Amino acid sequence: MKIWDIPGGIHPAERKELSNRTPIQPAPLPKRLTLPLGQHIGAAAEPCVALGQRVRKGEKIAEANGFVSAPLHAPTSGTVSFIGPQPYPHVSGMLAPAIVIDSDGLDEWIDLTPNPDYRHMEASELLALIREAGISGLGGAGFPTAVKLTARPTQKIHTLIINGTECEPYITADDLLMRERASELVSGIDILVQLIQPDQVLIGIEDNKPEAIAAMRSACSERSYQIRVFPTKYPSGGEKQLIQILTGVEVPSGGLPADIGILCQNVGTCVAVHEAVVLGRPLISRITTLTGEALARPGNIEVLLGTPVGELLEFAGLDRSKLNRLIMGGPMMGFTLPSLDVPLIKTANCLLASTATELPPPPPALPCIRCGECAEACPASLLPQQLHFFALGREHEQLKAHNLFDCIECGACAYVCPSSIPLVQYYRAAKAEIRELEQKQLKAEHSKQRFEQRQERLRRAEEQKEAERKARAEKAARAKAAQAESPAAPAAPADEALKKLKIEASMAQVALKKAEKQLTQHDTAELQSQVAELRAAAEAAQKALDAAQANAPAAVAKPAGDEALKKAKIDAAMLKAQLRKLEKIESPDDDQQAEIARLRQQLEAAEKTVASLQDQTPAPADKPAGDEALKKAKIDAAMLKAQLRKLEKLEAPDDDQQAEIARLRQQLEAAEKTVASLQDQAPAPAAKPAGDEALKKAKIDAAMLKAQLRKLEKIESPDDDQQAELARLRQQLEAAEKTVASLQDQAPAPATKSAGDDALKKAKVELAMKRAELKKAEKAGASEAELQPLRDALSAAEQSLHQAEDASGKPEPQLVRTEKPGMTDKLKALKTEVAFARADLRKLERDESAEAEALEQARTRLAEAERQLAEYQP
Repeated sequence: MKIWDIPGGIHPAERKELSNRTPIQPAPLPKRLTLPLGQHIGAAAEPCVALGQRVRKGEKIAEANGFVSAPLHAPTSGTVSFIGPQPYPHVSGMLAPAIVIDSDGLDEWIDLTPNPDYRHMEASELLALIREAGISGLGGAGFPTAVKLTARPTQKIHTLIINGTECEPYITADDLLMRERASELVSGIDILVQLIQPDQVLIGIEDNKPEAIAAMRSACSERSYQIRVFPTKYPSGGEKQLIQILTGVEVPSGGLPADIGILCQNVGTCVAVHEAVVLGRPLISRITTLTGEALARPGNIEVLLGTPVGELLEFAGLDRSKLNRLIMGGPMMGFTLPSLDVPLIKTANCLLASTATELPPPPPALPCIRCGECAEACPASLLPQQLHFFALGREHEQLKAHNLFDCIECGACAYVCPSSIPLVQYYRAAKAEIRELEQKQLKAEHSKQRFEQRQERLRRAEEQKEAERKARAEKAARAKAAQAESPAAPAAPADEALKKLKIEASMAQVALKKAEKQLTQHDTAELQSQVAELRAAAEAAQKALDAAQANAPAAVAKPAGDEALKKAKIDAAMLKAQLRKLEKIESPDDDQQAEIARLRQQLEAAEKTVASLQDQTPAPADKPAGDEALKKAKIDAAMLKAQLRKLEKLEAPDDDQQAEIARLRQQLEAAEKTVASLQDQAPAPAAKPAGDEALKKAKIDAAMLKAQLRKLEKIESPDDDQQAELARLRQQLEAAEKTVASLQDQAPAPATKSAGDDALKKAKVELAMKRAELKKAEKAGASEAELQPLRDALSAAEQSLHQAEDASGKPEPQLVRTEKPGMTDKLKALKTEVAFARADLRKLERDESAEAEALEQARTRLAEAERQLAEYQP
């Protein structure tokens, strides 16, 4: 069994003897558990419990919120006492959303569903069990295991690597796990083997764990799994470094192990997979190392997730007077916790309580002496010295060109640096800046695309408006030419001239008011002269208009009948609209108040004019004696009803709006009485459409009533007026349906007009409706019992259509078949991979808490999938 070496690496003091001499112990049950919703890479889980709810051990309390996510389960039985921000294990001391459970001390399990005979299960079922158990990687960043195990359609995993290296100093959790639970570990490997079907399984263990090596060899004696033992060196436990040690293959820059057909899993993750599948237990605890010279009883304990760190350290005999730094993780890649109140999470494999002599603070950083020690120690073959200088100068392009993102942040370079430069901190800061800039560039690009699309929409809209304006101008020109050719043309120029003068006078007044308003804000000599000129122009325009109106009496008297009344009503409506617009202003200035007063006076005069014209024209009242009068009365009632409904939708109407509502109600009552009286006075039109026209009109009326009724019935809590309207519409609909039925009985001739064509048309409509009902039920996810009657009805409709086609005597349609080129399995798999990669990337981009590494991996995956699809030649 050949073992390869990795470049660089260091040999720090291990200090594993502090915690590897005693067996794994169970931690005491805490009184309160704090469970952060984000304990893994990807989207945080979504709570599915409520405050005050009692939960049992193993019960799901948070659902996975996306593809790259994992659910969360209750580690013990108790009551949910809080859901919200709580302390989170992070160097910043930040708060994070969490679920707090007060333990009841019973530790009562839910009903578990073990699957000891899992070998007969499908891969999808095994994957679902692992996903629902909430398992994420227990040895590193905490990537959801189910996502990592999801098979790729275009990539076969030929090598499964089990990581038992545990190269960080002080940490012995995986060492004790392999010693005491080797059989469970091998069972978990068996499950992974059945799931991904690799060609070989390699178990990597450093040579400083002889007891674990012996236990694993004994447990794997009946299997073909290869146990590879190699010399101890940090950081051989890194995923890419372990792959290189065991296989001699390097993972490409920016790539993933799956890209070269290799999958890595931690030994703790394998034991969690065994418990999830064979025992039916979700991930609610983990083995954690408690070590450091500030502890009286260091060792490894199995602790429930969410247990406060302070309680664990007290259990291990913490001497607070000796404690200098509390580190979560190892001394190389761990981070200092600012508080003992944070909870233990899935990725916490060690708590290091160190003294000042054990881990002294680093000396102040000195200038780089270019010794090259950092480059020799780098396991990724990078140039840490150059990266340091580029990071200081914020030369992001140079950093990316020198493969900054291949840095695994192991800290080997900073460990050997004689100048004590904190190189890893510079790299982390530079990575964060680059990711932030890329996000900003991406947002800017999206904004640019949206702006360009908006500009294009506005351009098209403007072109359409311009085309419509030209069309209207051409239409007006044609109408003007036609009017000039007609005998009544001589009267048109006077009206046009008068109209033009009115527009000029109105525009002059508007310009004057605008200038006067500017003058009140900025009193300058230039504005004063401008206001004087505009005032003179407005007066001249008004005088010209008055003169034209005085010289054209015929034009004033021209609209004597309905035209004059119609014009007066339009003027009144326009004044009313302007007045309402100004009344909506909360604090109008003096000019606006004067304008409101002027408009009110003009509106009163206009309403008086309308009333006088209505009194002076008695003849048009009896003109629409039949259907025309009834139709006009119905239209007036409908318009009043629409205005009333619009005002009734206001939540808090003011006094003017309430008065308007009362006035509209009175007018609506009068209009409805007019409609009723006209319907009683016009018996002849009821009998006028005796044949198909009457039946058609009755059906249209019934359909309109039905539509109005359905619209009102959709209102969840209708008020009294709406309920009364519902009752009235139902009565009218019943009467309309009776009218339709009676007219259908009185008109037998149309029924026999074209029996074959009507039957064929009816059969086609029935078939389309049955097909639509079946598709709607299938989209809604209906059960097979609900779908079967719909399928039977569709078959019956098809038979009816065939019978109707035979009875109609029409020739059968000729079927023309066209051949379409099929899609190969390879092309289909490539397109599927591109779609999945694009969907995963978009989901991560929408997730604000997504890690940059996951985003980079998703982008790489999409680029590779698109490249393979572009290069594919069927």
